[in-house]
Formats: sequence, structure tokens, C-alpha cells
Amino acid sequence: MDELSGLIKETKEKVKELRSKGLNLYPSGFRRDTTVEEVVHRFGNMDQSALEEITDTFTLAGRVMSIRNFGKAVFIHIKDGTGQLQAYIRKDRVGDDDFKIFAFLDIGDHVGLAGQIFRTKTDELTLLANSVVLLTKAQRPLPEKYHGLIDVETRYRQRYLDLIVNDNVRHTFILRSRIIQTIREFFDKQGFVEVETPMMQSIPGGATAKPFRTYHHALGMDLYLRVAPELYLKRLVVGGLEKVYELNRNFRNEGISTTHNPEFTMLEFYVAYATYEDLMDLTEELFVYLLKKLFGQLTIKYQGNLVDFSTPWPRISLADSLKDIGGIPENVLFDNQGLVDLAGSRGIEVKDEEGIGGILARLFEHIVEPKLIHPTFIVNHPIEVSPLSRRKDNEPEIAERFEVVVAGREIANAFSELNDPDDQRERFLRQASLRDSGDEEALFMDEDYLKALEYGLPPTAGEGIGIDRLVMILTDSPSIRDVILFPQMRKK
Repeated sequence: MDELSGLIKETKEKVKELRSKGLNLYPSGFRRDTTVEEVVHRFGNMDQSALEEITDTFTLAGRVMSIRNFGKAVFIHIKDGTGQLQAYIRKDRVGDDDFKIFAFLDIGDHVGLAGQIFRTKTDELTLLANSVVLLTKAQRPLPEKYHGLIDVETRYRQRYLDLIVNDNVRHTFILRSRIIQTIREFFDKQGFVEVETPMMQSIPGGATAKPFRTYHHALGMDLYLRVAPELYLKRLVVGGLEKVYELNRNFRNEGISTTHNPEFTMLEFYVAYATYEDLMDLTEELFVYLLKKLFGQLTIKYQGNLVDFSTPWPRISLADSLKDIGGIPENVLFDNQGLVDLAGSRGIEVKDEEGIGGILARLFEHIVEPKLIHPTFIVNHPIEVSPLSRRKDNEPEIAERFEVVVAGREIANAFSELNDPDDQRERFLRQASLRDSGDEEALFMDEDYLKALEYGLPPTAGEGIGIDRLVMILTDSPSIRDVILFPQMRKK
């Protein structure tokens, strides 16, 4: 039997014994009137002489993180959702009945305490308890002998333990919440309407990705978890909602990596009577708003690199980035065989059905993207890898599209929307042929969406921003799993 199993068995035996004595190990009805954060905020700067003037009693509750038992007096640290505070419990103050709790109290248990605030001889802010009560008896010990949870896989599989013992993880997810709240605040101020569109769709669309498939028995039909909300959001623009956004989940049946999770959060927004160039300006405004609101500055550090969000951001064409940053000779850029050979020499797998545009996109992802640290707009993507984008009027092989790359990661994709139903039908047909040839990521033919376009989609621009990748950068997290509370994991 290992040490952990022994501790668990010992604790469960203790629980059994305490129950047999009639102790309620999970009582109800305790009410706290303050938090650790409120105590620290109010009294953190007061010395002992000032605290002696405070006669108020405060009731707190939290998890026991340490115990020092001196027989007739005990020091413990309790931790609630806002912070950690020391408490001092004396037998002659709380009485024999309350003090008996320490005969069976363990680290990890939840307790409720009431008392006054003072400072110890070591100047630590402390609650001098008048009463103490057990609220929850923990039946498993905290990990790593209470000094922290280090094993990465355990952190992801048992996030609740990660949150208990690693304060930086708690702060990451609190900041994630604030990021999403601030994004909503920005778009609401801009006059956008937040909407919700179906997550189960009869035809998945809006992105080239392999979907998850399920079956609805009552309807007798296959359904797919959405890969993107795009086609539904554009239906709403057809219907007259000229500025819409959605913050919600997408699902893609693809590999898992430090930047990919099969379930992820995406922001998508659409603006009628706008172009992709308008969205570049709006994107800069959004990020400046975010950085100033959250950090009070436009520079942050990500994995050792200083990232400067000051505007304007560089705007570089895909071809120029491959030439000037990737070092690819100009004469190779539009030579299909030359690109295939180059990709092969770099260990980049190219599918047989991919044309020049697809190979350029793959080369960019592997060669150029990791080198872009400061926010950069990459524009002028080939139309063949942009099946929902509007063509440039003077360059029909180029899409009115951009991607935003920050700290070596693509975090946004946007374009002027294709609103010509005949052109869209042709692109869907090409995607259908790719799907017939075995490309599981190609788009489906969506007749209802084409019908919506025939009613008239005004000139519109739309953008998607990967929230998880954005949170990674803003919290200096190396993996997408560090910013998703419960990431997908293989079964043990």
C-alpha cells in the first residue's frame, strides 16, 4: 500500500469513528459575513495599536491549509476564494466543546470561525477566534504533502486540486473571466447585439474542419457539433441585425496540442456595410481597450518575449511575409513543384489535392508564423484557401482577408464576406469535390445558406478571435490546457 492509499484509509477510518460518535461532519446553515480579501483590504495596513481599537467581530469560513497545535492553543491558516488568513484558537477562549475539533481536524477540512482581528508578535494579521466549527470533513489529503501540485497531467485531470493549491492558476481563470467580460463590454458599447446560434447543426459550416457527428433519434437524422457559428450569424445579418457577435463554443474533431483543444471558445462578430479593412481598425481598438482596461499598458511579456500592442500594427501580405521573413525566393512562391519540394525539405506534409494557395498557407504556418511576436496583420490570402471570403475586385485570385498573429500564434481570422450567391455556390461545389476525394475538413453544400444569400446579404465583414489563445497570451500561459478549466484528456 502506498503512502497516499494509507492516508486515505486512515482518514476514512477516522470519519467512520466520528460518525459512530454522532458528530455531524457536514453541517448546514453556517453563514459568514466577510471574506479574507475584505479583512486584508480593511485592516492590512493597520498596526496592532490601531487594531486594538476595533471591537467588531467577523465571521469567516475556509479550507484549513496548515495546523500548528500547541496543546491548549492552535494556529491554523484558512483559505477561501479570495485569499489566505491566519487564525489563532485558544482553548480557554473558545471553550472545551469547540476546541475538541482539533482532535480530529486535518488539513483540507473546511471550518467556520468568528472573532476579532489582531497582529501576532511576528506582525502577521490574524483572527483571534471566539468560536470554531467544522463545516466539511475532507476524506482525501491535499496533493504533494500540501506544498503544491506540480504534476501537469494531474493538474489538468483534477483541476479542483490545481485551484486549491496553486494560486497562480486561480488568478489565471479569474483573469480569463475578466477578459471575456471586457470583450462583451467593448462590443456592447459599440452597439453590437449578442446572440446565440445553434451548436447542433444539420450541416456544419463556417470553417474547414472535421466535425463531430451525433444522431438525433426523435428527428431521425444526423447532427453535427458546430465547427463555427459563421453561417448562422450571417443569416442574422441578412435578417437585418447589422452588428452581431457571439461568444461561445466550437468543436473540431482534430488533434490536441499546446494550441489546439477539440472544444474551444470563439468570439465571432459581423458588421454590415463594412470591409475587412474596417475590421483591422476595430481589432486594434478592441485590443487597446482590453490591454488598457486589464493592465493599464500596451506591453506585456509572453514566454520571455516583450509583446507590444501599440498601434498601428504592421500589415504584410502573405506572399511578402514568405519572401521577406520566411526567406523563400520570389521565383518559388508561385511554382507549384518548387513549393512542394520546399515543403518536403522542411518536413511539411502537403496533400495531393492542395494547390499553390494551400501550400503557401502551410509554409506560412510553419516558417513565418513562429517569428511574428508583435501583433501583425497578414493580408492577401489566396482565394482557394478562403472559401467564404470576398474576392478582390482587381485581383480575383486574392481574398479580402486578414489573419492576426501575436507571439507566434494565429489568434484571429477575418474577411469581407462573400455575398454573391452564385460565386458561393461554385465555391461550395469545389469544397464538395474535395470532400468526395477524401478531405474530411472540406465544407458541406448548404442550400439554405445559399437561399439566405439570394435574399441579399449587404456588404459585410466578419471576424473570429480564438479566446483560449488570446487568454494564453494575456496570462503568459505556455499551453492552451493552462487556460481551459477542464481540457480534453486521453483516458488513463
